[in-house]
Amino acid sequence: MMGHGGHAGMSMAAMVADMRNRFLVALLFSIPILMWSPIGTEVLGLHVPVPFGLRQDVWALLLSLPVIFYSCWIFFDGALRALRARTLDMMVLVAVAVGAGWLYSVVVTLTGGGEVFYEAATVLAAFVLLGHWFEMRARGGANDAIRTLLDLAPPKALVVRDGTQVEVPTAEVVAGDLLLVRPGAKIAVDGVVEEGESEVDESMVTGESLPVHKEMGSDVVGATINRNGTLRVRATKVGADTALAQIVKLVQQAQNSKAPGQRLADRAAFWLVLVALIGGALTFAVWFLLAGRPFGVAILFAITVVVITCPDALGLATPTAIMVGTGLGAKRGVLFKNAIALETSARVQVVVMDKTGTLTKGEPEVTEVITDGVPEDELLRLVAAVERESEHPLAQAVVRYADERGLDSVRAERFENIPGHGAVAQVAGRRVMVGNRRLLDREGIALGELGTRRDQVASGGRTAVLVAIDGRAAGVIGIADAPRETSAAAVSALHDLGVEVVMLTGDNAATAERIARALGIDTVIAEVLPGDKAAKIAELQAGGRTVAMVGDGVNDAPALAQADLGIAIGAGTDVAIETADLVLMRSDPLDVPTALRIGRGTVRKMRQNLGWAIGYNTLALPIAAGVFEPALGLVLRPEIAALSMSGSSFIVAMNALALKGLRLPAAQGQVH
Repeated sequence: MMGHGGHAGMSMAAMVADMRNRFLVALLFSIPILMWSPIGTEVLGLHVPVPFGLRQDVWALLLSLPVIFYSCWIFFDGALRALRARTLDMMVLVAVAVGAGWLYSVVVTLTGGGEVFYEAATVLAAFVLLGHWFEMRARGGANDAIRTLLDLAPPKALVVRDGTQVEVPTAEVVAGDLLLVRPGAKIAVDGVVEEGESEVDESMVTGESLPVHKEMGSDVVGATINRNGTLRVRATKVGADTALAQIVKLVQQAQNSKAPGQRLADRAAFWLVLVALIGGALTFAVWFLLAGRPFGVAILFAITVVVITCPDALGLATPTAIMVGTGLGAKRGVLFKNAIALETSARVQVVVMDKTGTLTKGEPEVTEVITDGVPEDELLRLVAAVERESEHPLAQAVVRYADERGLDSVRAERFENIPGHGAVAQVAGRRVMVGNRRLLDREGIALGELGTRRDQVASGGRTAVLVAIDGRAAGVIGIADAPRETSAAAVSALHDLGVEVVMLTGDNAATAERIARALGIDTVIAEVLPGDKAAKIAELQAGGRTVAMVGDGVNDAPALAQADLGIAIGAGTDVAIETADLVLMRSDPLDVPTALRIGRGTVRKMRQNLGWAIGYNTLALPIAAGVFEPALGLVLRPEIAALSMSGSSFIVAMNALALKGLRLPAAQGQVH
């Protein structure tokens, strides 16, 4: 991969434009040099008089000056930087190849004339620059994810200062400013709602497809869209502290980091440069000293060896794939913190998932209603009236269930909360009791046949809420933490990848087994204290398997750190969880197999690219050295070698970009 000599401090767009300009200058001057070279006169049959009565080699020297001192200057500058750093890279190779051919030609020209290689040096430069231009455009294309994320933030914000509405650039908003956000407008920075109610579309940041209700006290995220109501938002995080800025930072860190495979490629590239330089020198020595060929022919073979062995494709093989992979993940709300996480995700054999909040919604829901002598809707209407007076999570679950069924709201009177037992109230002239078995036992109410049904509900890992009306047992309501809608699909998708799925939870075994059966989970480890979760992960790793842990990043922090790959799910605005290697912006377990597919696809491209790059150099080197010239007459000139090398780099870049077409599970809400 090319270095950045002469490109310090430039943006990617500026670097692409600069490389394009250098290539165009090299191309523009290489064409007339070729016209008056042996290729033009002997091969193409062109016989154009040399201008100004100059010798052909002197005219070629003059035309080559802009190519050498403008177009090629980045190679000479990059080579000097590499040598100062005591390393070898492809800039050194190109500088040696171009410099050797040009300097030899200059010496011949200044000493009376002879066979020169100005066309080889300039055409070589043009093809190498063309390859780098395509490479930079490919890298820029792989960087679309970051540009898309940066473009999400609105350029201006409406701020209320001293009672006056002022429109200011988003960069000038400070923490504590009061923002006025009208319907349809983007929220400029992270903040807290101080006034108003609205629905906010957070899909572009968290990936959640449904708008989220916001009211006084609600947190809002910068770059999200206010749908209907007007909000007044107090800014809490601005600039680099916003959730969007942290996401961009994570993606940039991942794209700039090096995977173990890339470090190996970098080391291989160093040795390949050394081999190229030694090979070029040996090629020259063999042809000139042993074979007795003319100096010009020997130097031509040597330059061709140096050019064709450039490890450009090898250096480009992994970083381009990493950039595309991390960018693809970012568009799906899957944020790899570094390239090592990307590479590790491809090797995962076991995925361990926390239950509450990961596989389940983390809030109770009514699963069944069993009645004895009372219509179901009537029972729910009476129970909901009592539960509306309570703040207990189980009570709220019953109220939500009744509201979803559209039941009439009835007012409860003489409500009495009985701690540890339940609640009692008068509803529509009837005495309604809602609670556990101890509440009914205290009142001397027998369960009768409902006792068996209550035991069935409890044994299935659900909470059984008992109902008595006017002193008689009337029903049982089963309540449980319900699985997320995509949990079963996520487990199935992981099985399709050949990955074992383990549930790790502190909940009781009956509840865990119920969820596991519903989702098709392979192994259940229940009733585990938070501090012991890391030890359970270590036990799974003991067999040499690669283990990923999926959790909320807070209670599961030790386990996330212990796992080979820690995955924080549903991180929302808290994207910088230190213990996780991979952050899933949505509370969707289906993003876990998506992340593993991206990892596997990226590593597959890396291996394909490395295989191509190594294979290409292995085949090209003996051809360039002239091994087949005596038997087959097969000779590569430096300019053809440059075209071949550039084409190899282009193939590697295009193969990496093909990763964008990777088939992933259908997303319910994407980061656009």
